[in-house]
Amino acid sequence: MKTKKSKIMTLDQFKDLNYGKPGTKKRDELEEGYEDFRLGALIHEARLEKGLTQEELAEKIGTTKSYISKIENNIKEVRFSTLKRIIELGLGGQLQLSIKF
Repeated sequence: MKTKKSKIMTLDQFKDLNYGKPGTKKRDELEEGYEDFRLGALIHEARLEKGLTQEELAEKIGTTKSYISKIENNIKEVRFSTLKRIIELGLGGQLQLSIKF
């Protein structure tokens, strides 16, 4: 009796197959895009947890609702100084960075 081979794969296996191994150009571009998307998603989630609209957050940091929307939707890259204002002034949090090797 033959057993069926599973077609299920991990996310890393999928990325290896479709984008190459880590360190290849296509894979690195994918990973970089994910980090940009993730930052916008984190800001969006934190804003909702604080019960703020995009307009309210924008007013707190001195920018526009449109700019907040573009950051959250990964249309516009956020400058470090703006990110710091969003986290500290707008959301009342503390920005922490780490470097991984």
